[in-house]
Amino acid sequence: MNPAAPGRLSGLRQRVLSALVLLCVALAGVFSGPAAFELLVAAAGAILAWEWTRLVGAGRFGWSGLAVGAAVLVCGGLAAVGLPGEAIGAAFAGAVIVYVLARMRGRTAPDWISLGPVYIGVPVICLVWLRGEDNAGLVAILWLLASVWATDTGAYFAGRLIGGPKLAPRFSPNKTWAGLFGAMVCAALVGWVAARLVPEGPGVAALAACGAMLAVVAQAGDLLESAVKRRFGAKDSSALIPGHGGLFDRVDGLLTASVALAALQWATDGRLLAWP
Repeated sequence: MNPAAPGRLSGLRQRVLSALVLLCVALAGVFSGPAAFELLVAAAGAILAWEWTRLVGAGRFGWSGLAVGAAVLVCGGLAAVGLPGEAIGAAFAGAVIVYVLARMRGRTAPDWISLGPVYIGVPVICLVWLRGEDNAGLVAILWLLASVWATDTGAYFAGRLIGGPKLAPRFSPNKTWAGLFGAMVCAALVGWVAARLVPEGPGVAALAACGAMLAVVAQAGDLLESAVKRRFGAKDSSALIPGHGGLFDRVDGLLTASVALAALQWATDGRLLAWP
């Protein structure tokens, strides 16, 4: 027997267990109602603020990190009370305040630290806005989550089984064009399934096409975080989740996909993807 095999098996079990725990927490937050979902998103935003500030700020959190976390929570709170426009303004105002504070405190990379309220806060706003108060928001969030999970799964298995040319070797040497294609196919299949489960909702073509688009955006979000980690010489955003790294490493694609979906819904006044 390969002496490294038991270690690999233990690592796989750890990854699977951590993934199941994250899945259960996410679904519990989604199905427990808007208030519970908003609290879940707020908690996640606070964790992401901690990870982001330490990632780009030489491992320190400090007052600048607290300011990033406060800005993200303000964004989520404004979105929760039905003020998404004001919440977007708060995200950019928070970025300015964090930059000034980081410069005053002599922090490393104050410009990068100040991106936190926008990079994290805007997706938080979009997730809260998409969820809303009705059943349509519940279905939309479930479809979004399923599409992003399918994207990660499709990219992983297609990349491993097919391989081929690298997608962006400078930032992520493991990602391939085959993986991107697999991600798009799996996300489109999720749209096909959603159309069958909710026949009175958006059509198959709209959901499949939007799912494939979200897969591309989610993969771009993954690459964006990989580029930031490479810029600051980090393998993971933190060691918070056993076998997975940090929360950022698990939701990087969701952050960008939520913004893309919210922008699409806002631009079409919710007509393109009208859930019952």
